Amino acid sequence: MKKLIAAGVAALAMMAGAAAADVVRVGVAAEPYPPFSYPDASGKWAGWEIEIIDAVCAAAELQCEIVPTAWDGIIPALVSGRIDVIMSSMSITEDRLKTIDFSDPYYNTPSVIVARRDEAIAPTPEGLAGKILGVQVSTIHQTYAQHYFGDKTEIRTYQTQDEAYQDLAAGRIDATQVDSLAAEDFLKTDAGSCCENKGAVAMDESILGSGIGAGIRKGDDALREAINRGIAAILADGTYDKITARYFATSIYGK
Repeated sequence: MKKLIAAGVAALAMMAGAAAADVVRVGVAAEPYPPFSYPDASGKWAGWEIEIIDAVCAAAELQCEIVPTAWDGIIPALVSGRIDVIMSSMSITEDRLKTIDFSDPYYNTPSVIVARRDEAIAPTPEGLAGKILGVQVSTIHQTYAQHYFGDKTEIRTYQTQDEAYQDLAAGRIDATQVDSLAAEDFLKTDAGSCCENKGAVAMDESILGSGIGAGIRKGDDALREAINRGIAAILADGTYDKITARYFATSIYGK
């Protein structure tokens, strides 16, 4: 009898381990990035991208778990196996493709310059000459700003985009470079009323990428294909558009 009980316990343990292994750990930036992802009043993660993750996982029949992860360590977390996929507004770039793979894009929006209304600033090297530009570390915006604006502009880096917004509102920097949709959310706030979108920076796909995709470990083709099936399914059945309409006035999908 003891042997049978022991065998039963071992079998249950094996089943529990297999179930745990089937959970797909989805890394999102631990820092709030509204309207894409942010903890609500109860601490539960919410936002457009969180709803998209839930919908993609449901369509792909994946059991997914949100794992908040510091942005500057999110790719190392994926490579080391602490998370299985990144779905956190990460642009598909040539540099990142050297380290990880990506799903098909699930949205694509321009990078813009946001500055105080009374500042005569344009999204060009000349328009930002002599100014202080804030960017979040380890982002395409930092890479772009250093490449195109660094010779004439002081580049100030921040761990989170919220910190850049705070310094912009306080007048400690002149402008910030950010995704256009994230900028829209900031400009709707009381703090953001000081500022306006000064326009999109010139496109450089080698830096800014070819859209936002899910980051996946190299060689994990089965998961990449499952995520792609999920993205295609919610685009085809209207789920993507229904979620998007709750957050944005226009479509944000594009390849």
